Amino acid sequence: MRVLMPVPDRDFDVTEVAVPWRLLTDAGHHVVFATERAGTRPACDPRLLTGVLFGQLGAAEEPRHFYEELTRSEEFAATVGWAELVPEEYDGLVLPGGHAPGMRQYLGSEVLRQQVGRFWALGRPVGAICHGVLVAARARDASTGRSLLADRRTTCLPKYMERSAYLATAWRLGRYYRTYPAYVEDEVRAALAGPDARFERGPRVLAARGTATDDSAAFVVQDGRYLSARWPGDAYLFGRRFGALLEARER
Repeated sequence: MRVLMPVPDRDFDVTEVAVPWRLLTDAGHHVVFATERAGTRPACDPRLLTGVLFGQLGAAEEPRHFYEELTRSEEFAATVGWAELVPEEYDGLVLPGGHAPGMRQYLGSEVLRQQVGRFWALGRPVGAICHGVLVAARARDASTGRSLLADRRTTCLPKYMERSAYLATAWRLGRYYRTYPAYVEDEVRAALAGPDARFERGPRVLAARGTATDDSAAFVVQDGRYLSARWPGDAYLFGRRFGALLEARER
């Protein structure tokens, strides 16, 4: 199946892009990357490759390796433009995250939000992880004018994670971990009808991550054909569950 993955020109999260790409590709699906302008060769947040602070807080070794493979792939150099997208040509949509300043191009695009709304209306699988949930939360249902997520159960980057990372690094990196003045969780909850019933924060975790062989530290929320996850530590489980949604649709 063809899976669409929009990204900004720079600063997306290494793990949240490379791990789902690798898992979906290994399962036989074709991932198509989309940037604001067709043909743009995107780049991840470079701090995540070397370590955000004193070599810590970056991506793990395997996702970094996947990213290196991704940068050499044909699909990474042949991106399609957001405005030119035809949603009907794709079987699934994955909205990855990232927190560095370059992400605002993607998170704040009205053009992309409109395309996400059109894809959502098709009833096909949609997955969003971390800050990527903001794209879905900000997109509107054309028939109701409400957020696409208004009546869905969802998770996203929890406030305690975002705040902890910011407080630990602000002395050196300023607002690197605060993409917007509002916390991601606060904005996503505000988009929900009955946030106390629909928002799921998941188990509290600060460092432990899910891996290719161990999902014990990972957490995702599935509501019908919509799948959400909190942060890079959920990326492996997120990728596998999204693959299962595609397979269910195929049957």
